[in-house]
Order: sequence, then structure tokens, then C-alpha cells
Amino acid sequence: MTAAEKVSSTVEEYLEAIYRLQERDGAAKTTELAKQLKVALGTITNTVESLEKQNLVVHQPYKGVKLTAKGRKIALNVVRRHRLSECLLVDILKLEWGKAHDAACKLEHAFADKELIGPLEKALGNPKACPHGNPIPSASGELKEEPSQTLTKLNAGEKGIIIKVTDERQDILQYLGKLGLKPGASLEVQEKAPFDGPLMIRVGDAKFALGHNVASVIWVKRTKA
Repeated sequence: MTAAEKVSSTVEEYLEAIYRLQERDGAAKTTELAKQLKVALGTITNTVESLEKQNLVVHQPYKGVKLTAKGRKIALNVVRRHRLSECLLVDILKLEWGKAHDAACKLEHAFADKELIGPLEKALGNPKACPHGNPIPSASGELKEEPSQTLTKLNAGEKGIIIKVTDERQDILQYLGKLGLKPGASLEVQEKAPFDGPLMIRVGDAKFALGHNVASVIWVKRTKA
């Protein structure tokens, strides 16, 4: 059995959460971990200490938690199963894309057996990204990101194609889905308020204001005007 197959589902959840926060912020703050995993801060502290003893993470006080190479390998395995689970739920079972993330958090553990995940990937047509556009790690742990930048980087008059949405909370995804802001959608920034103000966006014939905090989780690839 590999290291990824031996760890408990609880450890997997912690390592996955640390991976996501580390990708977003450079390190996972214990307070953010507590918020994401919905557990008490004391529980986070105790579990992080245990993970550190297992050489899965490194915790620097006031700086946060980071994965070791061993921890990252396990985390990527979980992320792979999670994103393939999302593809199954949305592409095959036709679950609403906004609900896929939460459902996949439960389903990912069912595919811990490597004899299941390979056939699943093949049955899905070897997808490169989940329904939210985030890349699916390969079986060897490779992660290929398509070049993109946050929507907030675009200026008024610039156009782009949505590559991914990095915040997979159900309320955010449902909101973006209603606006048609999904991977593959084309958009144009028509106005951009200063000081991190809202952006006026056009998608097709629709125009709407989008807050800076929401625009920052949408990653796009610039296209020619």
C-alpha cells in the first residue's frame, strides 16, 4: 500500500485543506483551517502537531502550516480523487455544479482504492480539469495549470475567457452559475472602479456589477479585443 492509502480520512481532509490554503495564501493559518474544517481551534492545534510528528507538515508559529513533500504527495492524491468525483457528479450524474464540491468531499474517500480511481478516470474520458476549471493532478502527482490571472487584473475594455473558479463554496458557485460565469465563458470588463471597487462585466448581452472579492476568485485568460 502507498502512504496515501494508509492515512485516515481525517488526515486526508486536513492535508487537502492545508494544500488549498497554501495554494491560495502561501501557508495555511490555523484559524483558517478551523474555519474551513469547522472544528475548534484547539483541535486544529493538536492535529497539526500530530501531522508534524508524521513529517506531513511544518508549522511555523505566526506564519502558518505548510506541507512537506510527503504531505503534498498525499494531498494531491486526495485532490485528484476529489476533482474526478466532481466530474462524475456533474458530467455523469448531472448534479448542479454548485453542489458538486460538497458532495465530492464525501465521495472522494470512496475512491481511495487505486483500483477504482483509474477506471473512473478512463470512464470520464480522462478529464484535465474539474467542472470548476481547476486542474486534476495526474496519477504521478503532476499538476498542469493553464496560464491565467484573476479577473481583477483585467482593465476596462479588456476581454477574457474564464479558465477556473478557485472558491468552491456552494453559495459562490451558485451565484456565478446564475450569471453564466463558468469556465469557458467569454466576458468583457466594461468599467473598473478604483480602490478595489466593483467591476462592471458583460457576458453575452447581460451586464452586471461584480464585487472585487468575487472577481478575485475568477481566473481568466486574456483574449484580443
